[in-house]
Amino acid sequence: MNVVCLMGRLTADPEVRQTPNGISVCSFSIAVDRFANGERKADFINCVAWRQTAEFAARYFNKGKPILTCGQLQTRSWTDQNGQKRYTTEVVADEAT
Repeated sequence: MNVVCLMGRLTADPEVRQTPNGISVCSFSIAVDRFANGERKADFINCVAWRQTAEFAARYFNKGKPILTCGQLQTRSWTDQNGQKRYTTEVVADEAT
């Protein structure tokens, strides 16, 4: 199992919703600073949290606030409305502090 830990700032307020089975899921994006060729740049990493972690993130974090999250990388695919195959890679957060 590969664990990824990211520290950055939330790009927007976390969005929490409930699945049809009543499970909380929260989506958020983190701006993570990096330095390339002597310049400061940011990578924007999408994250998703489930259950208690989702509720915690939605309750205690908002746009611009620093966050540390650890979880696993996940790649998933779907077909959009135009019939095109789409892919995304995100962190499935097990922890958020």
